[in-house]
Amino acid sequence: MVRRGFMLPQPSIVFLLLLVTQAPVLAFPSPREPEHIAQTLGVKVPPPPPGPPVFTGTKLVYDDAHPWMPARPGDMRGPCPGLNTLAAHGYLPRNGIASPSQIITAVQEGFNMNGQAARVATYIGHILEGNLLTDLLSIGGKTRLTGPDPPGASVAGLSNHGTFEGDSSMTRGDNFFGNHIAFNKDLFDQFVEFSNKYGGGFYNLTVAAELRAQRIQQSIATNPNFKFLGLRQLTAYGESVLPINLFVDGRKTGAEKGQLDMDTALSFFRDFRFPKGFFRAAEPGGAQGIQDVFAARPFQPGRNVDGVNTFVVDHSLGSLANFCGIYTQLVNTTVRAAYPDPKGVLRRNLNLNLDYLYTMVGSTNCPQVFPYGRD
Repeated sequence: MVRRGFMLPQPSIVFLLLLVTQAPVLAFPSPREPEHIAQTLGVKVPPPPPGPPVFTGTKLVYDDAHPWMPARPGDMRGPCPGLNTLAAHGYLPRNGIASPSQIITAVQEGFNMNGQAARVATYIGHILEGNLLTDLLSIGGKTRLTGPDPPGASVAGLSNHGTFEGDSSMTRGDNFFGNHIAFNKDLFDQFVEFSNKYGGGFYNLTVAAELRAQRIQQSIATNPNFKFLGLRQLTAYGESVLPINLFVDGRKTGAEKGQLDMDTALSFFRDFRFPKGFFRAAEPGGAQGIQDVFAARPFQPGRNVDGVNTFVVDHSLGSLANFCGIYTQLVNTTVRAAYPDPKGVLRRNLNLNLDYLYTMVGSTNCPQVFPYGRD
């Protein structure tokens, strides 16, 4: 078991998915018999996360080996345009189902994402919404392709509202309004408007700060169920800078670096497609600039408590200023609520995944949490 300290690395909304063969739909024999499940369904011991790639410079990623293809009926797509793009180009399985190791490899290969950030986000998403027995995660909604659910778990995929996915997205509506997954043209038009007003037609860190503040205020004023707590505060600010660092062609330098044009943005956000001839980032990246965006227009975690415009600050699940609190509450509150009393191989796999998460966060100012013991 890992026992080092904790601090989230460059936070990121990370991309997630990959390969799987269809599993039969079977009922579990009993919540008390995970060992029997392991014998009959081929439950996996989750391997350690993969290391960094050999080459970490820029290169062409829309190549002959990775053609774009539209999603087929039954393919999973979710709220993250980066993951959807990787699936559409075959860096992830085109059905949208993957193991954590496959996801980490894909986001590093396709976007040159910082390995540490990719691993942290991947393991958070997998622990909250993946199948911990089969080691598979849907980048979209719930599907039989991840295998039968572990006892008591929902395994709802990354589209499930309120765990990894949350309110005030830049190009997706809040769950309260009925569709938090599909591309929202009105919100993208606002994205373009702010890019024109504050960025000279490009999306950059200045635009990111203004648009993030705008989306929060819109949700407060229109969504009575708006929540911006702990992990969601982190991922929302990470979401604001990710396109700047990963959706800009890696050959751009000087004044063009960190400037996302609107045609390229539309290709990712709406079409899930690398622009023709697109080169990935020139060096590993992810959420560089997140503190700049937050400092320009800071907003504390919280929620509407009694309808619209009733926002109250709430630090109970941690905050950008308290990464340790996010980690501790994520494990002690959210994970424990999902898995109050895991047994056998489920408990083992939970502990392994929690260890992998903690190993990747890498600092010394937060003790590891052991919700299910140390073995």
